Amino acid sequence: MEEELKCPVCGSLFREPIILPCSHNVCLPCARTIAVQTPEREQHLPALLQPRAPGAAECAAGGGGGEHADKLSLHSESDSGYGSYTPSLKSPNGVRVLPLGPAPSGSSSAALPRGAGPSSSLTCPQCHRSASLDPRGLRGFPRNRLLEAIVQRYQQGRAAAKCQLCDRSPPEPAAVACEQCEVLYCAACQLKCHPTRGPFAKHRLLPPPSLPGGPGKAAGGARKLPTCADHELENYSMYCVSCATPVCYQCLEEGKHGQHQVKALGAMWKQHKTQLSQALNGVSDKAKEAKEFLGQLKNILQQIQENGLDYEACLVAQCDALVDALTRQKAKLLTKVTKEREHKLKVVWDQINHCTLKLRQSTGLMEYCLEVIKENDPSGFLQISDALIKRVQVSQEQWVKGALEPKVSAEFDLTLDSEPLLQSIHQLDFIQMKLPPVPLLQLEKCCTRNNSVTLAWRMPPFTHNPVEGYILELDDGDGGQFREVYVGKETLCTIDGLHFNSTYNARVKAFNSSGVGPYSKTVVLQTSDVAWFTFDPSSAHRDIVLSNDNQTATCSSYDDRVVLGTAAFSKGVHYWELHVDRYDNHPDPAFGIARINVVKDMMLGKDDKAWAMYVDNNRSWFMHCNSHTSRTEGGVSKGATVGVLLDLNKHSLTFYINGQQQGPSAFENVEGVFMPALSLNRNVQVTLHTGLEVPQSVRQPKLPSN
Repeated sequence: MEEELKCPVCGSLFREPIILPCSHNVCLPCARTIAVQTPEREQHLPALLQPRAPGAAECAAGGGGGEHADKLSLHSESDSGYGSYTPSLKSPNGVRVLPLGPAPSGSSSAALPRGAGPSSSLTCPQCHRSASLDPRGLRGFPRNRLLEAIVQRYQQGRAAAKCQLCDRSPPEPAAVACEQCEVLYCAACQLKCHPTRGPFAKHRLLPPPSLPGGPGKAAGGARKLPTCADHELENYSMYCVSCATPVCYQCLEEGKHGQHQVKALGAMWKQHKTQLSQALNGVSDKAKEAKEFLGQLKNILQQIQENGLDYEACLVAQCDALVDALTRQKAKLLTKVTKEREHKLKVVWDQINHCTLKLRQSTGLMEYCLEVIKENDPSGFLQISDALIKRVQVSQEQWVKGALEPKVSAEFDLTLDSEPLLQSIHQLDFIQMKLPPVPLLQLEKCCTRNNSVTLAWRMPPFTHNPVEGYILELDDGDGGQFREVYVGKETLCTIDGLHFNSTYNARVKAFNSSGVGPYSKTVVLQTSDVAWFTFDPSSAHRDIVLSNDNQTATCSSYDDRVVLGTAAFSKGVHYWELHVDRYDNHPDPAFGIARINVVKDMMLGKDDKAWAMYVDNNRSWFMHCNSHTSRTEGGVSKGATVGVLLDLNKHSLTFYINGQQQGPSAFENVEGVFMPALSLNRNVQVTLHTGLEVPQSVRQPKLPSN
């Protein structure tokens, strides 16, 4: 916990800590050191940067300064009761610091009126956020009384607890206390007199009674109630939710917080304590898991040592059996085993050190938060509770998934082949490369959507055989032969353009330079019976306006613009309808199908990438490559329904208006991949209806007019 109690500037325990706007803490003397003055006008900068000798006014008690004294010096020193202070031109962390107090005589800033001189700012040494000082200077930052009390108690406890078995004079500070022996030990005496083995293995070692977190009672007596920073005679009684700060009744009466939402100080204190406690529960669980994980890693260390020795012994026996021919290879093989072992040990040690660091940080934060919770200062607690809650949540999030899993296995994937003939002895080596194992299909991630399937897979854990890529195979959806649909390094693949209402079998295998591994288990995926789709906003013309979850389309232009559907069809029979929601001034909307690269800034069917029927309020025409055919009586109006039937088994396209076929079959010999398409202008609005079954009965079609 000591790291939580140290100032980030001086590295020592906090002295008179203040809370910066970013919620970090810094010592008040350190805050003076790192405070920076910024002149309002560029021409004043050289004068302010000049070092000066302290004047008589600065040496006076209270350090009030002259007529043009800097606000920081004036308020943070004189008003707070601290002696005058003139900082150096460089702070310990390299930040340039400007002289505080009156400007040198003859400088350009000396003629500035009070309040028009350079302004002061403070940069947080942790997050580097800059905060401007108000007229009160450093007094404008609240003092962290809880942290100050905890530091004081920590110093008292550290000084009070001494080892009871030390031969030194004075005794070393106690590090632990045995609950059963009731004896305090320093670190050296604990190792010598109370080892954690044998009869002492079951003894429980605790922090010394006087240290924070120890079994002793927390230090603390009656403490003066904090008063309002703006009204020193008033105690804090309410909490302003809008400003996130404690306030007094006079703050509310004067109107500064009069219109803000306020709550009782005690209620907010309890609420924030509860939130912090709940957040600590998550970190506590992670800390327990981390301790168990460290034990697991230490067991792996022992297993690696044992397995490494076993492999060495086996290797020596095999090499001795091969006599002189194997002698020259023995050293090389032993070196490889040793390197493998050292590599595994290094990886595990690195993981132990990393996890230990995280655990120490989390434990320190937990202890600090528990000490904060013990405090009975509501306003002081609320000053830091939000920041602590966020830190605890961030600490919990650091234990990401996989962080508590070993990175290496204790097993050694080294196999010595002792069967080759004598002439092959000089080429004897470990089998470095094996065929990759069987990939595991992740069924929870495999799914279908319309006529697309998505498959995901992974390799088994602790697989050290290199994998250079994967081969995904899919059958034809009708029990036919498998065919390759993907070759690459990705472990997630989506295949589009499959048949609707079809059952597909999929499998995957891995390969490396040694060859192709075995197939995975076969997964069976069923595509949708009918197509469900919407208008596609990503490919639509920019003048198209979509709404109703991309199921309703209109246009912002008087010119015809094209929008496509999100589904693509290559086989099967498909039917969808478009309901005319609005029809003004007799426009000519066009309905049909198109390729993905259709021209989108003119009527559908005018290029060779679309097949359409365009219709007004009296008649319709079929159009492809700007060729108009089969004029048919009967148009659309508001409330009409236009149906599109794409039969890729018969390679035909047919249109319907209000359930009745409009003209003959519009187009024959339609082959390839098509997407539902529509062109319209601002006088039309239509709504798409999908997932419809193909019409079973067709009314007598209207014949085209002469």
